[in-house]
Amino acid sequence: MPITAIGFDADDTLWQNETFFRMTQDRFRALLADHADPDHLSERLLAAERRNLGHYGFGIKGFVLSMIETAIEVTDRRVPAAIIEELLAAGREMLAHPIELLPHARAAVEAMAATHRVILVTKGDLLDQERKLAQSGLGDLFHAVEIVSDKTPEVYARVFARHGTGADEAVMVGNSLKSDVLPVIAAGGWGVFVPHPLTWSYEAAEAPGDNPRFHEIADLGALPDLVRALEP
Repeated sequence: MPITAIGFDADDTLWQNETFFRMTQDRFRALLADHADPDHLSERLLAAERRNLGHYGFGIKGFVLSMIETAIEVTDRRVPAAIIEELLAAGREMLAHPIELLPHARAAVEAMAATHRVILVTKGDLLDQERKLAQSGLGDLFHAVEIVSDKTPEVYARVFARHGTGADEAVMVGNSLKSDVLPVIAAGGWGVFVPHPLTWSYEAAEAPGDNPRFHEIADLGALPDLVRALEP
């Protein structure tokens, strides 16, 4: 079958994202160092993030609310207002941080856009994802943009049916095995894994190494050659 559509993840595939979350987590641990062990804080924060995904979804705003909730819990509701102010300020800084494209991101999207329909498929806060796309300078290269609440086989099937000729003739490229690779393969598509040195532990999963529709590349510079090799 021909490949008619190429989907790209955004955060930590096209531009840096997790770096800023890690920096803010370091700040969070420092602010609460007198109240809890750093490793314990990280565990509590991750538990809060997982617990709150169904309420707040993915993104910076949910992350900040989870930090505040964790701070309240570990201080037995005695967290100083100054710490809450610091956490809110950290969230605003994250929302205003300039976009840093990852190596080969522009060239890869341009190359794929010249021969295929290219679709940005990302999850997270609508306003923040729109901001990052606008600042990235890549927006005009995409034929379509889908900002979704989560990435599941059903979501990919709908996206690639709407903007292509179905998931079985589509490739999804991303840094998350859990969100960008496994569900699109389950929908019948190709999943291309581009590892990033910093990936949220929630996105960890086992690579389907024996699946013929799974491929891994070191960086986006290898994508055009891979797509050509996949096509009949």
